[in-house]
Amino acid sequence: MSETQPSVGEMLAATVPMVRTLNLEFIEASTERAVLRLPDQPDFHNHVGGPHAGAMFTLAESASGAIVLAAFGDQLDRAVPLAVRAEIGYKKLAKGPVTATATLGRTAAEVVAELDAGKRPEFPVNIAITREDGAVTGEMSIVWTLRPQS
Repeated sequence: MSETQPSVGEMLAATVPMVRTLNLEFIEASTERAVLRLPDQPDFHNHVGGPHAGAMFTLAESASGAIVLAAFGDQLDRAVPLAVRAEIGYKKLAKGPVTATATLGRTAAEVVAELDAGKRPEFPVNIAITREDGAVTGEMSIVWTLRPQS
């Protein structure tokens, strides 16, 4: 039996069924950024032959969850990460595989300091969705919180 911890990608895939349903691929998950890819799959196309808006939303939200787990995984024994609100803008037509890159809008140290002070911190995660040619097809912002465990 391995003594290693599961990767962020393995944890997300195990706990979030939509990650498995959409066959999301984990490219990178660190405290600096998380990168996930949605393969081109006809079952998830929209009426113009690109990835459905709901699939792209889930891709971006999953990338945000990956960076939250990477940055705050060591806090899970005392706080539960929860998405509070999200906003997405679709900028250009997406075709083929798309990639979501998530970054924290505040430092992890600031957020943990608020948690240490007995507060329920909120922090933004910003996500860019791109096509293979590098064009940004969408931008999303999700505000997360770390809810202290009772």
